Amino acid sequence: MIYHEIVHTCSNSYVADAAVLSIGGEIARAVADDANRHAMSRGAYAAKLVREFARRADDGDERRVIAAAHGSEQPILSGLRYILELGVQPESAWMSGQRV
Repeated sequence: MIYHEIVHTCSNSYVADAAVLSIGGEIARAVADDANRHAMSRGAYAAKLVREFARRADDGDERRVIAAAHGSEQPILSGLRYILELGVQPESAWMSGQRV
């Protein structure tokens, strides 16, 4: 299943860093900025976001990642982008430990 592949591969900081670079754009800048604020490398921070998401994800969260990846030429990057966009939002409930 693509969700598990995204979590498995992008939980590695080196893979996550390469994926963030491949995604590029504003999301890559936001991840890098947040990583700097947390005194982490970009890849380590992105991998942390993926692991945190996976730890708190319910079936609906998994389905939304799958939907983001579905039909994409690069499904892993599309699913990862979805997770990262949630993680770098100013008030991410799942990063602060709250359930929405």
